[in-house]
Amino acid sequence: MSITEVIRTLKGILGKENVVTAQEDLLCYSFDATAGLPEHLPDLLVTPSSTEQVAEIVKAARRYKLPVYPRGSGTNLSGGTVPLKGGIVLSLLKMNKILEIDPDNLTATVQPGVIIQILNNAVAPHGLLYPPDPGSMATATMGGSVAECSGGLRGLKYGVTRDYVMGLEVVLAGGEIVRFGGKTVKNVTAYDMVRLFTGSEGTLGIITEIIVRLIPAPEARETMLATFGDLASAGRSITGIIQSKVIPATMEIMDRVTMETVENYARIGLPTEAEAILLVEVDGIPEVVRREAAAVREVITQNGGTVKSAAGEQERDQLWAARRAALPALARKRPTTILEDATVPRSKITEMLLAIQEIGRRYNLTIGTFGHAGDGNLHPTILTDSRDEEEMERVHRAVDEIFKTALALGGTLSGEHGIGMAKARYLPWELGDQGVQVLQKIKGALDPEGLLNPGKMVAFCPNTGSGDTGSRGEGRQ
Repeated sequence: MSITEVIRTLKGILGKENVVTAQEDLLCYSFDATAGLPEHLPDLLVTPSSTEQVAEIVKAARRYKLPVYPRGSGTNLSGGTVPLKGGIVLSLLKMNKILEIDPDNLTATVQPGVIIQILNNAVAPHGLLYPPDPGSMATATMGGSVAECSGGLRGLKYGVTRDYVMGLEVVLAGGEIVRFGGKTVKNVTAYDMVRLFTGSEGTLGIITEIIVRLIPAPEARETMLATFGDLASAGRSITGIIQSKVIPATMEIMDRVTMETVENYARIGLPTEAEAILLVEVDGIPEVVRREAAAVREVITQNGGTVKSAAGEQERDQLWAARRAALPALARKRPTTILEDATVPRSKITEMLLAIQEIGRRYNLTIGTFGHAGDGNLHPTILTDSRDEEEMERVHRAVDEIFKTALALGGTLSGEHGIGMAKARYLPWELGDQGVQVLQKIKGALDPEGLLNPGKMVAFCPNTGSGDTGSRGEGRQ
């Protein structure tokens, strides 16, 4: 088999304009938004515009034994779209149609290349909302979000992507097209295949159509900015708000490092003298919003914080724009930004915040922490320089300790970013070797030749259907 033969076959399927082979054009597909990971050039890029074309690409890839890497906008933070073994990057950006908005059933049907923000803009005139809102929602695709089971700022009250996926069309590793789920509110037929493929990171099949659940947009909302003199007070407030039986739509935290960086970047007047801030938003019918906002203010005051409400929509938008700017702002400080995704039970949030602060001191690293504090999902962000080998060794040890701490507190490796290649080596820490072997068996059953997004999530050897669960692998931070 020569790559020339593969290219000729794929041009026959897609047309030559949809098969890219020039190295300079392929460079931007050798990495994704994850820092500190190796880059790999694919052999070619294909840009299908239909499910049938995706199926033919997969059949050709199988015939020529080439790996296939599904890709949306590449905003993922797990190394999940890096083409580790060369082969074919399959971009789904041209499959970007909203196929249906169905207000009667509160659903939308979309192709995988639809941008999340565009979907929300389209359903808003119907008084509806698609709640999952990752920080990159203005550029992230629905297909990538489903494949990674991404979360977002509204995850505390509304959940993550899998809570809204009702049906999927998927191209399997052999090129077969299958459909699971649908528009029915209840569906307990057979195994829950919709959930299996949601969060499978392109390792089990390629998602080509998605049916999602919509909800009525809330009538009212109130956004509050709380300021604290220490991290522990902020942590106690988070726990106290949940204990008061208030579930905010959003409850976000930024520590001082993050806040100072964001303020230098956005200039909106954040209180940089504070050690931490919380951004809290409650929503619903007006009387519930008033009652819940009052309860939030009371908890914050009891824990030594000060709180003010956004004066209007412009101030509210500024506050949330500042929160969404946390990662790009931090990324400007040092050449390399290692963003993690450690998640703990909500009752352990104070312990985790203080542990991250101590880990930064112990390893002499600058760590800015922000994240979805209300659901225990923190993003400790290490600012470093990958060219400094000694510092990077300290970074690796710090990352190991962050995840060990999260797991010791009853947490998990990922609340929303997925595993990809970045966290694959940690899986045995959470699942044990037997648990990892279950994942390998699922992978072997659906992709026996290991051609779909190889090197991601779980080590897999096509010859034996197993992998080395204890190796550091290619995904070392």
